[in-house]
Amino acid sequence: MPTASNRIELNEQELREVTGYAAACARRALPLFETHQPTDSRPREAIEAAEAFAKGGKRTNELRQKAWAAYKAAQETTGEVAVAAARSASHAAAAAFLHPLASAHQVKHILGAAAHAARAEEFAAEADPETTEGTLTWARQYAPTAVTAVLGRLPAAPSGGGRVGEIIRNLDSALRA
Repeated sequence: MPTASNRIELNEQELREVTGYAAACARRALPLFETHQPTDSRPREAIEAAEAFAKGGKRTNELRQKAWAAYKAAQETTGEVAVAAARSASHAAAAAFLHPLASAHQVKHILGAAAHAARAEEFAAEADPETTEGTLTWARQYAPTAVTAVLGRLPAAPSGGGRVGEIIRNLDSALRA
């Protein structure tokens, strides 16, 4: 059970804005998934469910299931681009379940969709650093105030996580600056 010392304030409007941001980031990578898996609608459904929550919908078990379905799509597909794009969609829907805990792990819930979308675009551009920087510039500029406000209540992004972890840490640092 969380104690008062490791809890942060997190209101529903902030949660909706964080989720809307994650969905917008994931939507950027969705065409990359659908090019490789045109008949698999799970990532699209996860993003749409996240968008519905961000616009005032309820945080339901169905939303959680859509996040898991997109995660499963990532596990079942082939190709680095499609895997990263599906993971982005999964993170978008899961962002609605961000916990009000002062844990570095929560940073991954806020920025995971953006980082996986950037990774998908990076794979699609054959590791072109300009593509990644363009994606991250967009992610920094698009981030609503709620994203930076919630990040400011959390410890910095954790170490590890390979290239996606590096992208999360870079984006986290830039948004806190």
